[in-house]
Amino acid sequence: MNIKDIIEEKLSEVILNVYQLKEINLEVQENKTEYEGDFTIVTFPLVKQLKKNPESIGVELGESLTAQTDLFESFNVIKGFLNVKVKNQFFVDQFKSISEDFSNIDKKNATVMVEYSSPNTNKPLHLGHIRNNLLGFSVAQILKEAGYDVIKSQIINDRGIHICKSMLAWEKFGNGETPETTHTKGDKFVGNYYVEFDKNYKKEISDLVERGIGEDQAKKEAPLMKEAQKMLQDWENGDEKVRSLWAEMNSWVYKGFNETYKRLGVDFDQVQYESNTYILGKDLIQEGLDKGILYQKEDGSVWCDLTDEGLDQKLLLRSDGTSVYMTQDLGTAVERFKQNDIQKLIYTVGNEQDYHFQVLFKILKKLGYAWADQLFHLSYGMVELPEGKMKSREGTVVDADDLMQEMYETAKSKAQELGKLETLSDQERESSYETVGLGALKYFMLKVDPKKKMLFNPADSVDFNGNTGPFIQYTYARIQSLLSKANYEYKEASAVELNEFEKELIMLLANYKTIVERAAEALSPALVANYVYDLVKSYNSFYQNQSTPIVKLEEGDLKQTRLNLSDLTAKTIKKSLGLLGIGTVNRM
Repeated sequence: MNIKDIIEEKLSEVILNVYQLKEINLEVQENKTEYEGDFTIVTFPLVKQLKKNPESIGVELGESLTAQTDLFESFNVIKGFLNVKVKNQFFVDQFKSISEDFSNIDKKNATVMVEYSSPNTNKPLHLGHIRNNLLGFSVAQILKEAGYDVIKSQIINDRGIHICKSMLAWEKFGNGETPETTHTKGDKFVGNYYVEFDKNYKKEISDLVERGIGEDQAKKEAPLMKEAQKMLQDWENGDEKVRSLWAEMNSWVYKGFNETYKRLGVDFDQVQYESNTYILGKDLIQEGLDKGILYQKEDGSVWCDLTDEGLDQKLLLRSDGTSVYMTQDLGTAVERFKQNDIQKLIYTVGNEQDYHFQVLFKILKKLGYAWADQLFHLSYGMVELPEGKMKSREGTVVDADDLMQEMYETAKSKAQELGKLETLSDQERESSYETVGLGALKYFMLKVDPKKKMLFNPADSVDFNGNTGPFIQYTYARIQSLLSKANYEYKEASAVELNEFEKELIMLLANYKTIVERAAEALSPALVANYVYDLVKSYNSFYQNQSTPIVKLEEGDLKQTRLNLSDLTAKTIKKSLGLLGIGTVNRM
């Protein structure tokens, strides 16, 4: 429980004792005024019930709080606002308590599955995937810290017409080349053939249109598209040659994906493949038909009528019996709950799929799955870059690997400009550039509320000032330097009189677990990001407002207290950044 919560609890007890009023929650704020006191209590909600003026209520409450609790040493009332000064010993005790409790996690005895990434195997990961992966991974880390058991999962869209397009283009135009012979990363290699298919397909359409065929018809009649569709049918029929090529090209892609995931710092506990799950939903469809929950049209297609839910009618099986994405998602959801003892399943998917997930959850509910209420779509806004900042394939998609490399290069350039890493080894410098560059990317992405669309500017993100990853990492490094110079070892210190900067820092440190709980509930890493930024600002104020630098203080309780405070702040920064998937460095 943080300091504000403790005060609110004591306040409720006093209001019950003095006024016999239950469930009255007065707002408690940190006191930012020039008047003495650590917290301000807003008394106005009691005015109507007690029929007294706010000033007299403030005085009564202040006298009762100081008399009935051992928290407060004094109070003053200004225009109905009650300012209370908390006893120094309370802050000292709180600091000791949070230090001892730092590594403890209260287990929730519940398991949550978080799905993220879930790419197609016909192209490399892009900027959108970066936000998706960082968000899903961070949410998983936060849920773990909040006491949940977590399963990180992805389902790879490894089959379908888009895969066949890359396969067919490689067959026709590849001349047997491979990622190894061309020294190309596997996912990019396959993605290049997807682009090659599109280029040749558009040419065929153009030729057909010139011959007088309408554009829509030309798209269907183009020989390449017909061949790709035939390849898909052959795949579904288990054709050995097609399946062999499919397996080989996908293996190239997975190797490329894994390199990207490793550099991005994300991983998975379970991986499912659509090629194994796409038929799962068909049994559910038959079950729904048998129960009269779904209906079949004359052409044989199967639908779910959701008009009574304010939605529309949803196709679940085409007239030729082939499945659609919704069919596969139904089957995959059921399979996940069969195979895992999970209490919640979170889908990390962009907001363009909001309607899809509304429909998915409603159909599962109609089919009688009680756990459908435990499904959640973590919907996030799109991310864009300023024009001209990055090279991109076809001028539209920003490649994930290119972006990570640019972040590394930007961090390297900044570090060399500052010239503070010359004494490190080449390996240590390279590691620092990577940690700072990728940290800048991750922090900039995650400090924004997931629901919001965002503009990502690589140069701004690596700024060493303001609300950025490097600013936070720099403060951590500064504390490590301080502790090193002081030859710091943890020792308990006797109580000293704390100043306002130390009290504020203790209040923020005490708030860590509350922030984690809120972030877990809201599925929002932005709460953690902005908390650690506030913590860093508070530490810098504490550090800069000492009349004597900490290292130069005489050995004693005051110096030990400030070093202990610095150490716990660094640990909390490191842990908070870890929840965002961000590393720390000891030198910057």
